[in-house]
Amino acid sequence: MTTSAFKAYDIRGRIPAELNAPLVYRIAQAAASVLAPKTVVVGHDMRQDSPAFAQALSEGFLDSGVTVLPLGLCGTEEVYFNTDHHGADLGMMVTASHNPEDYNGIKLILKHAEAITRENGLAELEAAVYGGAEFSPVASFAERGRLRTRLEKGPYIDRLLSQVRGVRLKPMKVVCHAGNGCAGTIIDLLEDALPVEWIKIDHDPDPALPNGIPNPLLPEKRAKARAAVIENGADLGIAWDGDFDRCFFYDHRGNFVEGYYLVGLIAQTMLRSEPGGTILYDPRLTWNTEDLVRAAGGRPVMCKTGHAYFKQAMRRENAIYGGEMSAHHYFREFSCCDTGMLPWLMILVELSQTGRSLADLVEERIAAFPCSGEINFRVADTSAAIARVADAFAADGPEVIHLDGLSMAFEEWRFNLRGSNTEPLLRLNVESHGNPELVSAMTRRIGSLISE
Repeated sequence: MTTSAFKAYDIRGRIPAELNAPLVYRIAQAAASVLAPKTVVVGHDMRQDSPAFAQALSEGFLDSGVTVLPLGLCGTEEVYFNTDHHGADLGMMVTASHNPEDYNGIKLILKHAEAITRENGLAELEAAVYGGAEFSPVASFAERGRLRTRLEKGPYIDRLLSQVRGVRLKPMKVVCHAGNGCAGTIIDLLEDALPVEWIKIDHDPDPALPNGIPNPLLPEKRAKARAAVIENGADLGIAWDGDFDRCFFYDHRGNFVEGYYLVGLIAQTMLRSEPGGTILYDPRLTWNTEDLVRAAGGRPVMCKTGHAYFKQAMRRENAIYGGEMSAHHYFREFSCCDTGMLPWLMILVELSQTGRSLADLVEERIAAFPCSGEINFRVADTSAAIARVADAFAADGPEVIHLDGLSMAFEEWRFNLRGSNTEPLLRLNVESHGNPELVSAMTRRIGSLISE
């Protein structure tokens, strides 16, 4: 292999050139050598190659003397939950999430669901995989690892339901768009315990992905859920990516709600149960979250974008909740990990307790802090493009933050420009104080600078 599939905090690559079953087997052998786990949780998503890759991982660990706790078809958060719940030393989830069909990957988690980064094991693991090291299987069957019975979903489902236990939820009609990913299986297991009438579309996991890659961040992927909300008179709609570590919302009019506005809303709900708590948010869009958290008596703390950074900061700051505008939501009482199931349960609580619709809750915030949404650019040199934008606005005397890419804040507007951690893209977000025309104008101006 000439191109490494190791990224900033996970493994991801094209099949078969960058990732294939023999390489995945070797990754397991290297992980057994470098990370020295005694037990590992292994799960996989619905993609065509994922079961074979999960099998290759399992065989690599078993041949290295490591006991394997298999989950089978699952979501990424199920690996996070079960790694902590069962006291395993390592968790590995085979998924490429929302990437194109010819991709796959592996997300890793350490003991106690601690995030792995290049600093605490990932770089060393990469060096072992590609550095020519030789890994030999154990000498005898007695030394081989044990393959345990497939883990039950009951404890995970109980953890989800504990979030609404004791809350009187009002009956609702909800569109559920699983995108033929893994989320539909969990909705089916939750169905009898909630006063929700589900309208299920593209519900069953399907490795053929007949409706394309489940990525609700793409505008072209939203039409089906929007139409279902309107046609069925639903109270809201929920959609997920393939491994459902992110969830997305539609209001009762079928309007897609930018994930940015959910962060402040969920933060408010969490702060009612723990006044003064710490809330994490990412640098891409910030003003609405900061305003709501401070109004609710919380402590807002900015964190670099990316699940590994958020997991670390959740522990370091003892944060009760953290949210990224890309629809990753982290909860202290969920091992500080991201989950695509707890957020919508929290929204059901908010709608039930306030008696308001999702549209009512977010429209005033959208008016107060309009934003561009994330706009992606493909450029030859991301550093040069960022430098051009920085130079163009330097004379205006902005507040400048380099926590994650370039953030510049002015009196009436701000922006963040950063390179993607997982894709060859430059991402732009712009927001303002109640001035959508200013957002549009500055988005065009920055876009022109980037494209020069």
